[in-house]
Amino acid sequence: MTRVLVVDDQFLIRAGLVGLLEAAPGFEVAGEAGDGAEAVRLAAETRPDVVLMDIRMPGVNGIEATERILARAEGPAPRILVLTTFDLDEYVYGALRAGASGFLLKDSGPERLLAAVTAVAGGDALFAPSVTRRLVEAFAHRHGPETGPPPDLDVLTSREVEVLKLTARGLSNLEIADRLYISEATVKTHLNRTMTKLDLGSRAQAVVVAYETGLVTPGGPAS
Repeated sequence: MTRVLVVDDQFLIRAGLVGLLEAAPGFEVAGEAGDGAEAVRLAAETRPDVVLMDIRMPGVNGIEATERILARAEGPAPRILVLTTFDLDEYVYGALRAGASGFLLKDSGPERLLAAVTAVAGGDALFAPSVTRRLVEAFAHRHGPETGPPPDLDVLTSREVEVLKLTARGLSNLEIADRLYISEATVKTHLNRTMTKLDLGSRAQAVVVAYETGLVTPGGPAS
């Protein structure tokens, strides 16, 4: 059973998401929130597996709520799936930078939404890495100084750097394995170690770091 916290400031959208999840087998609604501050409180109280997070809300927006939820999580942090009206959204970039696991368009169909929640809950990539790459390329040069300097990549081995670079360029784990003549499981191990060393919570966050450290540059080769 995947427990989901639904966060959206528009009642009708929130009610629709709650109804969809309650009607689908394998899902349980852990709670619903109409703003980011309430989402932070409920996430701590209910400890959901996944948070469906509206990104543009008055007061505490989805970026701030994502940061607070992940920072305050006791035990395994929930996976945060950002809901947005359009994919090239700088707010979404900020949420991915803060540790959200992925994003989903609000006009996605029910099957797509349920599949996305399931994928995120299982720790899988939500969509083709190239989609994340396109979003990050669009905004990687715009992050503000208040976010602090990007992490130092010197803590990584040369192989971990290679895997991170290819991940940021939009290659899947299987494609990286083929490129480096290693197994897909080994790719996952290198990526997991990289995320641990750099204190990152998601693959999308790793892509952001690769661009912000200059390891990969916007407009560079896709493969």
